[in-house]
Amino acid sequence: MTHIVVLGSTNMDLVAYVDRAPERGETVTGREFRTITGGKGANQAIAAARAGATVTMIGAVGNDVYGPQLRAALEHSGVDTDLLRTIDTPSGTAHIVVDDDGGNAIVVIPGANGTVDHLAPGDEALIASADALLLQLEIPLAAVIAGAQAARAHGVRTILTPAPAQPLPPELLGAVDLLVPNEHEATTLTGLADPIAAATALLDSVPAAVVTLGPAGCLYVTRGAEPLAVPAPEVTAIDSTGAGDTFVGALAVALAEERPIREALKWAAAAAALSVQRPGASASMPYRSEIETEYAS
Repeated sequence: MTHIVVLGSTNMDLVAYVDRAPERGETVTGREFRTITGGKGANQAIAAARAGATVTMIGAVGNDVYGPQLRAALEHSGVDTDLLRTIDTPSGTAHIVVDDDGGNAIVVIPGANGTVDHLAPGDEALIASADALLLQLEIPLAAVIAGAQAARAHGVRTILTPAPAQPLPPELLGAVDLLVPNEHEATTLTGLADPIAAATALLDSVPAAVVTLGPAGCLYVTRGAEPLAVPAPEVTAIDSTGAGDTFVGALAVALAEERPIREALKWAAAAAALSVQRPGASASMPYRSEIETEYAS
């Protein structure tokens, strides 16, 4: 069975649903509020586990009321949390506004995630045993670099989601096999607004990249080949929170199963399309049987 290790964040998502997001200085009335377990690391771990992989999570939760809830949510989806630390500090939180178009705006407060600044005993051995390592940027960069370099040293495929977008040092990019930014992140990293130009520019730093384009699908580039565009299924989105993480988790599983790249991207796009039709991040992520049905349709 495919083994995925995720080194990253766990957050409690505090989600407000509104007709439209407020402008600066404006107050709007929302219609619903939910607390939903999230964090880009935990989201990708749950997505990969539901897509059929054995998944282990490396990260940290706090000693507050959210900590046990975050751990339990991972375990409920089958994620191994033996190396998920409990820290004497509040858990990470994400404050999210979701509008009627399914768009979102997010403020992340790291909390316990900010203490994950190195690999702890046992982390490197676990990474070495994996088929793929998933990384994001909601924990300190030092740990992301250490994780990527450990994976490279042991021949493990490393997939990085560069979010929140920030300049990436050469020592990190040099250890990444696949970079998966969204359109905004690709522009931030390259300064180029055109998705094809931005994706191509990323190949100066990494051997392959997938730029996700929301309802337009995704764009895959690799050195020495023409760009590959894969459309997304046409669906009505109600909440796009976590869709990118769903895509990455499912893509990691598909690639570890050695599916051809076009099929892997279509499979991941099917998973993301299912997730945007449901509220929440981790709560919206589909199981393997659902993905297979959507992929075949």
